Amino acid sequence: MNSVTAAPTYQFSVEEYLKLGEVGIFHEDDRVELLNGNIVLMSPIGIRHMNAVRRLNRIFHRLFARKAIVDVQNPVVIDGQSMPQPDVLLLRLDFDESAAPGPADVLLLVEVADSSLLYDQRDKLEAYARNGIAEYWILDLTRNELHVFRDPAGPAYRHTQVVRHEESIAPLAFADTPIALGELLPP
Repeated sequence: MNSVTAAPTYQFSVEEYLKLGEVGIFHEDDRVELLNGNIVLMSPIGIRHMNAVRRLNRIFHRLFARKAIVDVQNPVVIDGQSMPQPDVLLLRLDFDESAAPGPADVLLLVEVADSSLLYDQRDKLEAYARNGIAEYWILDLTRNELHVFRDPAGPAYRHTQVVRHEESIAPLAFADTPIALGELLPP
């Protein structure tokens, strides 16, 4: 009797992933990212998602532009096999711009989620926590709430919080600057 085994898969490194882009396998407009060695096809961005990212960008620039670099939909290398493209990053002002930012450069990482909610809550959360991203927010457009994750420990975060529409939250790095969730949510 033959036993059934899982088919082998190939895990890409960040270097291999970047080479695929250099030789034209991926194009600038392709919605893909590398997470845990897997090339992940991302969903198209909807109107509400676009507007949420615009709001985050505008509000974060207004509040934090002199304290941090506000980076929108650009990659971060979190380990040798992961180069996701979060919706918004707050980066240290002094990060080394000769390379992509890494976990030590990230003050806050934000994903806007609608169709990607499960992926953001499971796969990305585990990768971000495992690699020491200090603070991770998921702006959940399906429930109009913000999921806040702090204090990474292995593949999870020790502190989790859900912020509702009428509540406010401040990033750990800028605890004196609260933001009302209602400001971040698009109509």
